[in-house]
Parts: sequence; C-alpha cells; structure tokens
Amino acid sequence: MPKTQKGKAAEKVVHPFSRKAAYLNREEIRLKRKEKMKSEKATRLSNTGEKLLWFQSQLDPNKTTYTKKDACEIVERYLHRFDSELEQIELVNGIKGRQGRLHGAREAAIKQTIERERAQFEGVGLEIPDVINTKHLKTFRDWTGDLKKLPNIKMRKISSKALDTKTETEEKDEAQHDGGNNEDDDDDDEDDDDLDEDLYDTVEMSESH
Repeated sequence: MPKTQKGKAAEKVVHPFSRKAAYLNREEIRLKRKEKMKSEKATRLSNTGEKLLWFQSQLDPNKTTYTKKDACEIVERYLHRFDSELEQIELVNGIKGRQGRLHGAREAAIKQTIERERAQFEGVGLEIPDVINTKHLKTFRDWTGDLKKLPNIKMRKISSKALDTKTETEEKDEAQHDGGNNEDDDDDDEDDDDLDEDLYDTVEMSESH
C-alpha cells in the first residue's frame, strides 16, 4: 500500500462570509491605501524639491540680501518657466495640414497651473523659499537637494501687492531687520537631520526646469 504523506496539514479554506475573511479584506484595503499614500507623498516631495531647486538656480552668488522686489522678480521668471515648452507645442500644432491638437492635455495643465499661481501671486501670495531673511537665505543656498532636509528650508508667501505699499529703501531695511532678528528661528533650526517622511507634506504640480 502507498504511504500516506504526513507532516503537512491541508490549508484551511476561509469562508468568504466569515469574520476572518472580512478582516483579511479590510487589511488588504488598508495596505493598498497606505501604499498609495506613500507613493503620493513621495511624488509631492519630489515635486517640491524640483521647485526649490529651480529657485535655488536663480540665486545670484554675489548677492547677499534680497528685497521683496527682488523676490517678486524671481517669481515673475518662475511664472514664465513653461514659455519655451508652450512655444514648442504651438509650433508643432502650427504645422500646415496637421489635424487635431497634439499635447492638448499637457498644454491645458500648464495653463491651469500658471493661472492658479498667478492668482496666488497677485492675491494672498505665492509660497517660495524665504530669500529675504538672510539666515534663511544662507540655509537655502547651502541646501544640496536632499529631500530629507526640506523642513530646514523656511518658506515665505510673496505677493505683488507688497510692491504697491513699500519703497525699495523700506524693503532693504526690512530685509536687514529680518536677517538680524533670528531668535525666534533658533528652535526651528534644531530639526533632526533625518526627516520622518510624515513631517513634510506639500502639494505641487510637477515643475519643469
């Protein structure tokens, strides 16, 4: 007689309507949701990093202080960062005899982004790295692009409205005052080098250099 295989118990089938099946189903949904949130957060951090790198590339190495007027000029350049891409899309679609519009979705997304950012800049302010405070400016200059160090970079909302109420001299005085008044920032600068990914959560559309 053939020997029966011992040592392996048959896998117990989970009844589809049992409490265990319901638990396993909830756990699977939870894990999928957690993975999705983790992926979205990584994308947001990456997009924020790209944005900050763009602003960092605009800094003048010989300039030690920035006024709000200077910051507004950088923001204006930022709002035109997609100009060359839009021109290329227009050229492609301007070819005689071409039917249909290519890259329409990308073009629409860019225009919506610029419209939203323009409204923020002319309203409550567009958030950018704080280049007006000299201490924060130095921290931003020294940033190497490490996403784990993003919380160390201080942000500031810049609005074009500010230019209507202050002279350039007042702006420079304010920049110097900000640079010297750093007592309130000491606690903020004691952030741990290793960022927990849950500490920084900024939503931005993917930027183009």
